[in-house]
Amino acid sequence: MEKNMSYLDVMKLADTFPYKYKEPEAYHELTMTLYKLVWKDNNGPALGYMLASTVNRLLAVPESLRGPVVIDESAQTIRAFEQATEPERSAAVAAVMQYWRENETFDTLRGWRDELWPVYGSDTEVLYSAERSGVGLLGAMRYGVHMMGYVRDETVPHGMRLWVPRRAHDKPTYPGMLDNTVAGGLMTGEDPFECMVREADEEASLSEKLMRERAKFTGMVTYIYITDERAGGEAGQIYPETQWVYDIELPADERPTPKDGEVAEFYLWTVDEVREGLARDQFKPNCALVVVNFFIRHGIIAAANEPDYAEILQRLHRKLPFPGPHQAYAASLEAPAAALADTAATLAS
Repeated sequence: MEKNMSYLDVMKLADTFPYKYKEPEAYHELTMTLYKLVWKDNNGPALGYMLASTVNRLLAVPESLRGPVVIDESAQTIRAFEQATEPERSAAVAAVMQYWRENETFDTLRGWRDELWPVYGSDTEVLYSAERSGVGLLGAMRYGVHMMGYVRDETVPHGMRLWVPRRAHDKPTYPGMLDNTVAGGLMTGEDPFECMVREADEEASLSEKLMRERAKFTGMVTYIYITDERAGGEAGQIYPETQWVYDIELPADERPTPKDGEVAEFYLWTVDEVREGLARDQFKPNCALVVVNFFIRHGIIAAANEPDYAEILQRLHRKLPFPGPHQAYAASLEAPAAALADTAATLAS
């Protein structure tokens, strides 16, 4: 049967972790199978949500490699990687990931990338770094950059066309699906815009000069994804994610071109063609979410034409319980909303 998904359906495929107040039974059923990865204090913020099966496999790693692990069954918490310094903690995480890789414990580690991603203990402090393909096993925050490239064209509806790549068919994750014009993961210590410049060159042959002149930061999106088999590993892993989102208006004669083999080809599509791709579930889930974000920012989706507008906005900017640099951006969104609420209350009194 051919799919015909709504924009809210698209959002629910990316922001899949149940909301406690909306789906209490599903939320309870899922959280009963998870452990909060915490740092030295059961009452502190969770660093990530680990599956019980992953916790058991961590305990099976020799303590000489992983260091002490403390489980509190009543609180459903796990403390691990609490060595004295960041290099020691990162070394312990690396030893665990390598042990799992050598013993073929997790399919996801077959996609080993030799890239280190950060695990934050506060909004600014990196406690340790972990191999990119293994961060999801810790259930920790994952950070990336996504960019939509478009060209002005007044002859088509909405006055623009979007550059849409198809992922290479041999990619270990979401092969052959549609993507944002450029996207990539943020390594430890990497500036988001510099990451965007690097990825634009590697994936689309867009020059540094062009990026610095035309790419614009438009905000962040936050959501919690639960993996399926397309993610290139074990289904059911918890992926809380934050993406720095950029737009770039490209000249009509500028054509993104595949360079590093991650993209099979680029299409220059109208908004209606992109919308059809969303409805048919042809986009990688979090890339579909970023497209919806683009449509909202450019007035294609609005409260006047979208009955689920409020929930879509909520799922684009989900409140996440994990520490990290996304929290400052979340606070910046809440301040204007609180001010508007106060004003409304004053006028109503």
